[in-house]
Amino acid sequence: MLVLPTAPLQLLKKDAPINMKKLKSGFTLVELLIVITIIGILSSIGLNSFTSSQVKGRDTKRKAHLKQLTDAFEAYYNDKGEYPSDDGSGNVMGCGVDAEAACTWGTSAFVNTTTTTVYMILMPEDPTTGRNYFYDAAAVASLNTQYQLYARLENTLDQAVPKNGSDEPQAYPSTTCSATTPTGCNYGTSSTNSTLPTPVDE
Repeated sequence: MLVLPTAPLQLLKKDAPINMKKLKSGFTLVELLIVITIIGILSSIGLNSFTSSQVKGRDTKRKAHLKQLTDAFEAYYNDKGEYPSDDGSGNVMGCGVDAEAACTWGTSAFVNTTTTTVYMILMPEDPTTGRNYFYDAAAVASLNTQYQLYARLENTLDQAVPKNGSDEPQAYPSTTCSATTPTGCNYGTSSTNSTLPTPVDE
């Protein structure tokens, strides 16, 4: 009969408690710090990506709002022979009776209540509290035949934001799109017979 040596079995039994002790010891402080650091880095990357997506989403909405307003202004022009005037503070004077009363961003209906003509069910407003759109009409021979319309984009790396020779973002003069500094508008559109003014450094 074959007899197996007992030494390896005895060695295994002797080492078993040591191995179990190692398994129950858990993570060392250094290992925990490494794991926490990695989680922090990944969380930071994820948060930055999420924030960037939100900023771009709001800027996309701003551009869409200005496009909707442009279409509404053209319909207004077809009816009245001129664009709405402005109140000197960037608000549109195109609501209410004869479509000549002040409109409030986000609350007013862009409607001529005299003729019941609806240009927009609701005047859009900037998606960020403390920011606003800015409208500037230009009169030629007492008629508002030109206009510029502005917003402030959050992503200053957007190609539509004007920049100087040092690639620093600029804004359009005499415009206010934010209650906090910087206040100027850095994105704009205009009637087809007009151009935006030369931007300036902020």
